[in-house]
Amino acid sequence: MESNQAAPAPAHRVVVLALAGLLPFELGIPHRIFGRAKDPAGRPLYEILTCGLAPGPVSTDADFAVHVEHGPELLATADTVVVPASYELGPVHEFGVLTGELAAALAHIRPGTRLVSICTGGYVLAAAGYLDGRPATTHWASAEHFQRLFPAVRVDPGVLYTDDGDVLTSAGVAAGIDLCLHIVRRDHGVAVANDVARRTVVPPHREGGQAQFVDRPLPEPRQASTTAARARLLDRLHEPLRLSDLARQEAVSVRTFTRRFREESGVSPGEWITGRRVERARRLLERTELSMEQVAREAGFGTAQSLRKHVQAALGVSPTAYRRTFRPAADTTDPVTLPASDGPSDSAGSVH
Repeated sequence: MESNQAAPAPAHRVVVLALAGLLPFELGIPHRIFGRAKDPAGRPLYEILTCGLAPGPVSTDADFAVHVEHGPELLATADTVVVPASYELGPVHEFGVLTGELAAALAHIRPGTRLVSICTGGYVLAAAGYLDGRPATTHWASAEHFQRLFPAVRVDPGVLYTDDGDVLTSAGVAAGIDLCLHIVRRDHGVAVANDVARRTVVPPHREGGQAQFVDRPLPEPRQASTTAARARLLDRLHEPLRLSDLARQEAVSVRTFTRRFREESGVSPGEWITGRRVERARRLLERTELSMEQVAREAGFGTAQSLRKHVQAALGVSPTAYRRTFRPAADTTDPVTLPASDGPSDSAGSVH
């Protein structure tokens, strides 16, 4: 008797390009993050393979080499290509031009393939022209040199990662984890990405626009911290929040509270709160059938208009479009009231 059940879709193929002088930690990020992503039946959602400019050993910045089974022809089979950092990019790093061997390898990539770089792997994408006119980032220590070498690229030296649809770049080291988790979240939703993060024992989400580093990641001994305030805020995201109230609870001035908050988190209180509210809205849009007004209230945006404004700014799509992507069977035809004024989170004196 034949089964009417459709066969599962083939796993999305990720090909990692290992170049001489690679950093082993960054080479392992795509395998670790994408390799942990599973569907509800426990099937892998990604197939991760590694290739070099030729099969064989690839040098690293450590005291060992990595043996790669595949040559550059594997790039022609990729749905996503990832280029990790390397310390031996030669003319790519010095003059912004590809070697003949590297150009020939990249020529295997099919049009429409998603391209991802980790740290200075962005030099390879830029030298190939993939980043011209696009936003991109790299390790903050290389950002100025990167911009001089590739003036056509819109370099943002401060963010963790950039997402321009089919081309994504990240800053150094751990930011590669953030970017790969972001891709899993974009491809398969918050629940899958959070499961990967739990298994990898890393934070489930850091916004791409978050600063690469902060001036004082840990407070000085016996100095007041805003850690407790942030914990309280997470429990009150659905309430109207005023900066003056937050500062008063910490027994400091608004100016002092704002300075400490930015020093410890890398962003202003308003940016931090908005980011957490967007994240809560995403979860509600993916996992519930609440109306847009209900989602807005539960996430702390107050009204559907305010929800739409902030979700559109953060994700580039409307809440309805986002829900349709992740919950195609859900009823998204509920009427959405768009009042003339925003809700309590955008009222005068609220946190921005």
